[in-house]
Parts: sequence; structure tokens; C-alpha cells
Amino acid sequence: MSTVSRVARRIEDVPFLDKRDASLLFVLPGLFVFSAFMLFPVLYLVGISFTNAEPANLFAGEGALAVLTFGEATVIGLENYVSVLTDPQFWNSFGITWLFVATSVTLKLVVSISIALVVTGDRVRGKRVMRSLIILPMGLPAIFTITVWRGIFSSAEFGLANQVLRSLGMGTVSWLSERWMAFIAYNITEAWLAYPFMVIITVSALQDVPDELHEAAMVDGASYLSRFFHVTLPSIKRPVLFAAILTAAASFQQFLIPYVFNEGGPARQNELVVVYGYREAFSFAEYGEGAAISIIAVAFIGAFMWLNVKRGRLADGVSES
Repeated sequence: MSTVSRVARRIEDVPFLDKRDASLLFVLPGLFVFSAFMLFPVLYLVGISFTNAEPANLFAGEGALAVLTFGEATVIGLENYVSVLTDPQFWNSFGITWLFVATSVTLKLVVSISIALVVTGDRVRGKRVMRSLIILPMGLPAIFTITVWRGIFSSAEFGLANQVLRSLGMGTVSWLSERWMAFIAYNITEAWLAYPFMVIITVSALQDVPDELHEAAMVDGASYLSRFFHVTLPSIKRPVLFAAILTAAASFQQFLIPYVFNEGGPARQNELVVVYGYREAFSFAEYGEGAAISIIAVAFIGAFMWLNVKRGRLADGVSES
């Protein structure tokens, strides 16, 4: 008998505990860790969002207890939320964030499905080696990868992206100094970071598509594109949709790419909502407003996830039709 089984047996032998209570005791450590590292910070953030917290008053007093009770910060109700929702910069950040989500997810889907089709093709050789190389970006620290891509999109002539443009007979581009060029650079870098995850999900889905469906379509004279749109795509749509929702939520929370590239510039035009909240809190010392921005972002992410899971019926399982 294993150690866990012996412990469970002893707990169940306690007179005032039944089997259900004993099972709950095994869950309590996980609930404690979740509360300490997830639930408590969110609740603390909610509390700060209703105060005028800033470094001068939040850290006033002695000891950690003063900080936990918001120091000398005073409750100001919904003023932070009103200030944020009436700030034009918030709506610029909000709009550019959703545009980034839409464009980056579309790019990731196109790239990932294309790569997955290649590495699962019958005529492709060395598929195992290719699949191993595909997941390499997942093993690299994100900050390292983003820094490398920042060098690639350097506005100088020696930047790799500009060298490629010059080899094609085009002029150099100020990638990080022009709004939409920087936005394109964000999308390409985001696609590079996320495509391994998307490819893994898509390859798994493609391997579950019955060969009989393709054979029947070929007998009917269907072309490759026709088989893709009428056989392959409907068969993999639920797993791919599930992966797209997850990566969309990650794109909504993207911070490192815009911050490392140009801090959401030029002139805060590409400041995604998480970068906007960070700068309000730590660059302008408005902790209350920064917390309010974070809570609004969490609310929108939660609503987005719930709506997509509900409409896509993903709670029923990604493999169900």
C-alpha cells in the first residue's frame, strides 16, 4: 500500500470525518496556494482600484500590515474608473489592443495551419525532425526572443528586416518609429512566439481526421483546396478554435513585445491596454488608476473567454461535433 493510500485510510478512520470530508482535506493545500498567489492579489487589486493609492500614501506607515491595509490611501469610490473610462488614451489603447488581437490571431492561424499541413503531408520527408525544430521557440525565454526580434526590426540599415527590403530593391523602413510599421512588427513577433503551441494543437487535430473522408472526396473528384475547405477544416475546427481562444486571451494580455520594442510608441499610439495600465501605475505613480485599468482588462478578458467558450460549445469537449 502506498504512502498516500495509508494517509487517506488514516484520515477516513477519524470518527467525525466521512469520505467526502477526507477528500476535501487533500484539496485544501491546492486551494491555499491558489488563494495566496492568485485570489489574494486580485482581491487586493480590486481594493486599490477604489482608493487614491500612490507611493506617497500606500507605503506610509510601518510594516507589511500598513501596505495590506492600503496605508494612508483613502477610499474614493468609482473615481478611478470614471477617470479611466473618460480618458481618450484608454480608448486608444483599448481599440489598438482589440485590433492587435484580431490581426495576430488571424496571422497565427494562417501560419500554424500552413505549417501543420506541411509536417503532416504524406509526401514530406523528415517530418519528425521538422516537428522537433518547430517547438524550439517554446524552449527560449520570451524576453530573449523579443530582444532578438527587436534587433531584426532595427530602424538602422544593418537591421535584418531592412537588409531584406534592400535586397528586394526597396528602401529602409523606420520599423519602430512609425505606428503601423511597429504594429506589423508586433504581429510578426507575436506569431513567432505563439505558433509552436498552435501547430502542436493543429497537428494533433489533423492526425485525427479519418483517411476515409479524404479518399471519398478524392473519388468524387474534389481538388486539394476543396478537400481542405470541406473535409479538413470542418474536422479540425473545434480544437483549432479552442487554441485560438487561448492565444487570443494571451494576445490581449501582451506586455513584453510593445514594451521592449518601443514602450507602445511612437507617442503611445501602440500602447496596448496592459502597457497602458503599467505606465499609469509605475511611470505616473497612479496606483489606483492602474489597478482600475487592470480590473477592466480582466473583466473584458473574462467576458471574451466566456462568450467564445459558450458560443463555441467548447465546454462540451473539443472533439465533439
